[in-house]
Amino acid sequence: MNDSPTSPQTAWLYRALPWALALLSGILLGICSPPFHSSETGLIPWLALGPLCWALWILPRPGSLQAWSRRAFLLGWLTGTISFLISLYWLTTVTRLGWVLLSLVVGLYPALWALFVALVLRPMGEGGEGHDSAKAWLGSAANFLVALLAAAAWVAQEWLRGTLFSGFGWNTLGIGLRDSIPLIQIAAITGSAGLSFLCVLGAATLVITIERLRREIVKGRTKPHFDFMLAVMLVVVSFSYGIGKIRSATSSTAVLATTPIKVAGVQGNVPVYHYWDSKYDADIMEGYIRQSRLALATHPDLIVWPEASTPRPLLLDAIIYNQVKAVAADTSADFLIGSVHYEQTPRGDYNSAILLTGHAEKAQIYNKVHLVPFGEYVPFRHSFPLFSWIVGKQVPYDFDSGQGPAVMELSTKVDNQPLKIGTLICFEDTLGDLTRRFAGLGAQLLITVTNDGWFEHSVATRQHLANAQLRTVETGLPLLRVADTGVTCWIDSLGRVKQVLHDQNGNTFIEGVLSATIPVPLNPAPTFYTLHGDLFSHVCLGLTVALSALTFLRLRQRTFSLAPYACRVRRDAI
Repeated sequence: MNDSPTSPQTAWLYRALPWALALLSGILLGICSPPFHSSETGLIPWLALGPLCWALWILPRPGSLQAWSRRAFLLGWLTGTISFLISLYWLTTVTRLGWVLLSLVVGLYPALWALFVALVLRPMGEGGEGHDSAKAWLGSAANFLVALLAAAAWVAQEWLRGTLFSGFGWNTLGIGLRDSIPLIQIAAITGSAGLSFLCVLGAATLVITIERLRREIVKGRTKPHFDFMLAVMLVVVSFSYGIGKIRSATSSTAVLATTPIKVAGVQGNVPVYHYWDSKYDADIMEGYIRQSRLALATHPDLIVWPEASTPRPLLLDAIIYNQVKAVAADTSADFLIGSVHYEQTPRGDYNSAILLTGHAEKAQIYNKVHLVPFGEYVPFRHSFPLFSWIVGKQVPYDFDSGQGPAVMELSTKVDNQPLKIGTLICFEDTLGDLTRRFAGLGAQLLITVTNDGWFEHSVATRQHLANAQLRTVETGLPLLRVADTGVTCWIDSLGRVKQVLHDQNGNTFIEGVLSATIPVPLNPAPTFYTLHGDLFSHVCLGLTVALSALTFLRLRQRTFSLAPYACRVRRDAI
C-alpha cells in the first residue's frame, strides 16, 4: 500500500516531517544524560522516542518495501547518531574524528530498532497487510502488545550495543531516570534495562493513544484505552515496589545488619599527561603521600588511590613501594592503589588495583578485565593498521585483559570474618553484568578507581557517575568512587549519592581527600539481578530476534509468491 500524499502543496511537508521528528527524538535522547539534570528534564526520557515512533507508525509510508525499509533505517540512524553526538561531545577533548565516527557507529543500533518497529510492529498495529485503515490502532490488546514489543526491542539493541565488539554500554535510556530513586529500584530485578523498557513503553503507548483518540473522535465514538491504563499501572507498580524497597532498606533491622567502615579516597587532580613525563614522578608521589598522611588523622580503615595513580609500577619499583610502606608503617589502614602491573608467568601487562595489607607487606591484585578499545588497546593493531594510525601515539601499547573478577579481603574483620571488596577499574562500573559478578563472589563493598582526567573538565565525569549509580541498585551494595580528578564520592545501595568531594563552589576538579563512613552490609542478600544477570535483556532479545525472523520469512514468502505473476505481467507488456 502506498500512503504517500498526492497533493503537491503538502508533498514537501510529508517529505520533511519524518526527518524532523527523527531529529527531535535524537535531541531528546541526547539530553537525557548529564549535564542535563533529570530534575529539570524528568519527562523527557518518557517522551524521547515518541517523535520517531510517530514517524515510523503514523505518517504515510512509501509503497515500496525497499524504500520503506531504507527510510526507516535512515530515520533511526539519524536519531541515534544525533543523540550520541550530543551525549558524547566530551570525546572532543581527545579526538573530534573519533567522536563523529563512534557516534555514527553506535547510532546504527537505534537504526536496527527503527527497522524492526517499521517492518514488524507497524503491520501489527494496522491489522496486517490489506488492512482496513479505518480500524488501524483501535484495539487495546494489539496496541499494548505493539508498545511492549517496541520496548523489548529497544532493550535488545541496548544490550547488543553493550556487548558486541567488546561493548559500549554508556548512557542507556534508563540513565535518564537516575534521580527517581523509587523507580530505579526495579534495576535490582531487571538491571538498568528495565528502566529503558519503561521509558520506551511510555513513549510508544502515548503515540498510539494520541492516534487512537484522533481516529475515535473522527468516528464520533471513544472507548476505554486499556492499553494506556496497563502501561500506567506497570509504572505505578514499579514505583510502589521501589517505595517498599526503600522502607525496608532504611528500617532499623537493615541498619543493624551493617557495619561502618571508615574510608579515605585520595583525589590527586594530576593532569593526565604528567603520568607520561618522568620529570613529574616525584611531584605526583609527593602529592599522594601528603594527602594520605592528612587522611590518617581520621583513622580510616582503608585509604584508596585512583586508577594508575603511581607514575611507575607500584610493586616493581622499589622507590615508590618504599614510599608507600613508609606511610603504611604509621597506621593499621589498608591501601588500595591503582597502578600498572607486569607479570612474567604468564606474560602480561595489566591495568591493576592492588590492595596492600599488614603495613603494606602483603599484596592482593586485581587485573582489569574489560579493557577500553582505543583507550587501553587498539583492536587489530597489527592486522588493520588504519586503527593504529588514527589513534597515533595516544595508545602506544596494549594492555592485557585480566583473568576475571576477584574479590579482595580487607584487614577489617567482623565476627572474625574479613570484609570483602570488589574493585572496578575505570569504565568497568558501566557494565552491569561484570559488576554483579563481583557481588556474586561475595563482595560487600564495591570500589571504583578511575582516572577521568583524559577528558579534562568535561561532563564525562558526571556521566560516568550517573552510570555507576545504577550498579549499586542492581547489586544492592554501596559503592565508593575514587577518581584522579572528576567526581570522588560514595553511593548507597539505593543509588543515592551520599557524599561528594568538592570545594566551597561545588567544583569537583580539585585535589583533596574524601573522608567517609560507609555502612557495609554484613551478609548482603543477592538481588535477582546478581543471581541471574541480564535475563530480562535476554528475553527481550529472544522475542525481538524471533519476531524479526518470522517477519523476514513472511516477506520472503510473499516475494516468491508474487514472482510468477510479475513475470506474466512483464511478458504481457512485451
